Amino acid sequence: MSLLDELRLPAGPVDLRKCDTNSAPGVGADKETGRQVLAELGPTLIELQTKLFASKESDDPKRVLLVLQGMDTSGKGGVLKHTVGLVDPVGVKITSFKAPTEDERAQDFLWRIEKAVPEPGYLGVFDRSHYEDVLIGRVRELASTAEIERRYDAINDFEKRLAEDGTVILKCMLHISPQEQKKRLLARLEDPAKHWKYNRGDLDERQLWDRYREAYEIALERTNTEYAPWYLVPSDKKWYRNLAIGELLLETLDRLDLDWPAPTFDVAEEKKRLEEDTIS
Repeated sequence: MSLLDELRLPAGPVDLRKCDTNSAPGVGADKETGRQVLAELGPTLIELQTKLFASKESDDPKRVLLVLQGMDTSGKGGVLKHTVGLVDPVGVKITSFKAPTEDERAQDFLWRIEKAVPEPGYLGVFDRSHYEDVLIGRVRELASTAEIERRYDAINDFEKRLAEDGTVILKCMLHISPQEQKKRLLARLEDPAKHWKYNRGDLDERQLWDRYREAYEIALERTNTEYAPWYLVPSDKKWYRNLAIGELLLETLDRLDLDWPAPTFDVAEEKKRLEEDTIS
């Protein structure tokens, strides 16, 4: 079974309390082996991603959008560094969504998201995403119940439009336990080199763990569609999280059946011109 099949969230109600955060499904490796396997994915990943980038020159350009969601400290930054970092940055567009600005709040919640959609040929990565508007929006009551309900449908319509336009959407929820989150927050406090990563607000949000879990469960159920399914990635093991995203991305690119675009010029003629060139 491919990891896309292994980690795909089944349709229907979601109970994250029943989903193991510390397992390593579909891999069968330990930490050191997992890190080695991830490194070995690099050459294949970069070839496939380069073909994706080259497809923008073809009549049938492709694009991929990787959406990373998860509780604080779940490892979105780690995935960007260790997994997305394996491919050519020239063909990658990373967008990290923070709290909306005053101008952004004056628009529909999808306004800033639409502007960040990757162009044809690109691998787009959302570090947090439009899902913040039905997660923190619900937990912190930043919008009315009716508005939150509207947003689920708006998200599904938005993602359906992307899929119909040729965008492959890979939505990954990095699933960690509250115990692991506490361990990672403490690690940030104990290491001066990580103090900059610590946000006092993270501890405030942690007090709302159960409410965030419930908000995630609702969002996952309501937006787990055939054209944009969710993948639940156990993330207590950092090495597994990085490897799993790498495998999911590789399988996604591989299923696009990418090839190098045909040249728009006469190759033999260009070779002849170059051979006859007298510039030394």
